[in-house]
Amino acid sequence: MELDYYDDDAYTNVGDPASQRDLDLYDEFADSVNRRRWNGGADFALLVLRLALGAVFIARGARKLFGVLGGQGPEGTADMLSGMGFREPQLLATVTAGVEFGAGILVVLGLFTPLAAAGLLGVMLNAVVVQRADGFFLETGGVEYPAMLGVVALALLFAGPGRVAADNGRLWFRRPVASGFVGLLLAVAAAAAVFFVFR
Repeated sequence: MELDYYDDDAYTNVGDPASQRDLDLYDEFADSVNRRRWNGGADFALLVLRLALGAVFIARGARKLFGVLGGQGPEGTADMLSGMGFREPQLLATVTAGVEFGAGILVVLGLFTPLAAAGLLGVMLNAVVVQRADGFFLETGGVEYPAMLGVVALALLFAGPGRVAADNGRLWFRRPVASGFVGLLLAVAAAAAVFFVFR
C-alpha cells in the first residue's frame, strides 16, 4: 500500500506494518516540527525575563566590583561579608561580584544560560540562608528580595532562554530539563561549599 502524504484519508485505513511505520515516521516528523515552531508569547516572555534579571545582576555586580551606581566597591563588599561571618571576605567579594556581573551579561545574551542561571541561583541561595534570621520581608532585612531573584533564576534554569538567544540550537537548549537539573546541582553544591568552607 502506498501512502499519499497529502491525502488525509490515506491514514484512515492502515493495515500492513510497512504502512504503519510510514505513518509513525510522519507523526514523529510533525511532532518534531511542532516542538521547533516559534512560540511568540513564551519566547518574548523569556526574553523580557532574561533582560530584567540580567540587568539587575549586572548592576549589582558593577556596584560591588567597581563602586559605581552608588555601590560600596570591593572593600565595602568585603566588609559586609566579614560582618556576616564569612572568612576570606576579599576573595569572596571578588568572586560574588564577578559571578553577578558576568552571569548577568550571559543571561542578557542568552549565552551558556544554564551555567549563568546556576551561578546567580547559587549566590541567592547563600543570601537567603544568611538573611533567614531577619524574617521574610524586605523592610526588616529579610529574604524577600534574594528569594525572588533566586526563584526567577531557577525558572530560567529549567525554562531555557527562549529562541531569541545565543544558545538557540545548542545541546543544552534542546535539553532544558536535563541541563536544568545539572545547573541546580551545581548551584546547590557551590552555595553549600561557600557557606560551609568560608563561614
